[in-house]
Amino acid sequence: MPGKKKHTDQEEERTIRVLGARVHNLKNIDVEIPRYSFCVLTGLSGSGKSSLAFDTIYAEGQRRYLETMSAYARQFLGSMERPDVDQITGLSPVISIEQKTTTRNPRSTVGTITEIYDFLRLLYARTGEAYSHVTGEKMVRYTDDQIINLIMEKYSGRKITVLSPLVKGRKGHYRELFEQTRKKGFLYARVDGEIRELVHGFKVDRYKTHNIELVVDNLEPSKDGDIKRLRESVMTAMNHGKGTMLVVDSADDKTSWYSRQLMCPTSGISYNEPAPHSFSFNSPQGACPKCNGLGEISEVDADKIIPDRNKSIRSGGIEILGPYRNSLIFWQLDAIAQKYKFSLGTAIRNIPEEALEKILYGSDETFKLQNTPLGVSSNYFLSFDGIVNYIYNNIQWSNGAGKKKVRADQYIRKVVCPQCNGARLNMEALHFRIAGKNIFDLVRMDIGQLYNWLKSAEKKLDDRQKKIGSEIFKELRSRTGFLLDVGLEYLSLSRSSKSLSGGESQRIR
Repeated sequence: MPGKKKHTDQEEERTIRVLGARVHNLKNIDVEIPRYSFCVLTGLSGSGKSSLAFDTIYAEGQRRYLETMSAYARQFLGSMERPDVDQITGLSPVISIEQKTTTRNPRSTVGTITEIYDFLRLLYARTGEAYSHVTGEKMVRYTDDQIINLIMEKYSGRKITVLSPLVKGRKGHYRELFEQTRKKGFLYARVDGEIRELVHGFKVDRYKTHNIELVVDNLEPSKDGDIKRLRESVMTAMNHGKGTMLVVDSADDKTSWYSRQLMCPTSGISYNEPAPHSFSFNSPQGACPKCNGLGEISEVDADKIIPDRNKSIRSGGIEILGPYRNSLIFWQLDAIAQKYKFSLGTAIRNIPEEALEKILYGSDETFKLQNTPLGVSSNYFLSFDGIVNYIYNNIQWSNGAGKKKVRADQYIRKVVCPQCNGARLNMEALHFRIAGKNIFDLVRMDIGQLYNWLKSAEKKLDDRQKKIGSEIFKELRSRTGFLLDVGLEYLSLSRSSKSLSGGESQRIR
């Protein structure tokens, strides 16, 4: 065609031509690279040099080479995905020497690599102020003498009950606990707000959630009276309650909590003594229990299970099952269809929402199988676990023909953890603050913003916090300042190491 350059076979052999490369940071790039010469790709970090060399040219060359092998050999090597590119010509079998970059561990972040996060953990463990995740109040910690003085001031001349918490919001009959307590000489316990006598064989409903407190003493503290009894009651309550006790005013039934540990004075919840590992998402003491410190969880994508809702279940609308065949899972689906008055030939978009929910996520309800190899109704009543649970429980699954193997994880996507919202830490760790910021507020700041906060935050601390944290602040400013000097002010400490470019990784190291 006029105006369009034609490439001869000889030119094709001497040139690698890449048209429309769109891998990672590449934006529809066209490039010609001469063969039989030493070529250098140069540019800013993150501009796509590695994406062009490794993820486009090398990946396509390797893929084409593997496709020349026999089907028998390829089943051991696996298949490779084609790079997002319009056309590549002039390729031959390729080899590559990998760049030395940071670890691809999903738990590794900019903060952990630079060790800045380690200093932040130390800072929060030693100078952080705890707040209740229930009421938002500042947590308090008392000595035994302070607790006695507070009780004397608040309840002088009033009848009170001193209680020791044994069980908080747990199920069980607790017969052995009540019996052990009774043998120690205690006569009463408060069970779910009601005072009960501890008789032989006493127990509670094992299937209900209970709050159980031991009644240690009933007394009327007085400034002029004997303080020895109050002190003994407080010590006994603390020992049985593992450092926590509560006092109930008999006149209005109001409860006050007291603890040797960090405690919310209103709700009575307490925190463990903070330590650096309490703020580590790589430690069981600090990690979010939902995502185990990863900040994201695996979730089955319903749109991948049912890519085309205009198809029916019989014609293979549920992709992982394929077209209808005589098997138990299709008999169960047919039983659900009979109950909700549709057929397996109905387009999936026309299936009732409640029925589709049970097909995907299962149900404890039992369904009578109508379709069997004999062609008659059976006497079997089976519950259905759902397609989603089926995928979770099967790493690999063969389709009906028994030929093609489907990876179950292709139907699973990563989503932000709903419990920690990507913070990776548990609720306690996120409720320690310095100058109004928790540790996640700091790690998600840009390095430039964090550096400015570190310069101003120390002035807002009290004398005790300044004395403890001055050297830590100095080290933090030094390390963040270095990242600014090498031009990484746009990164955040929470940035995953596997998302960094090669140049960013090298500068961080």
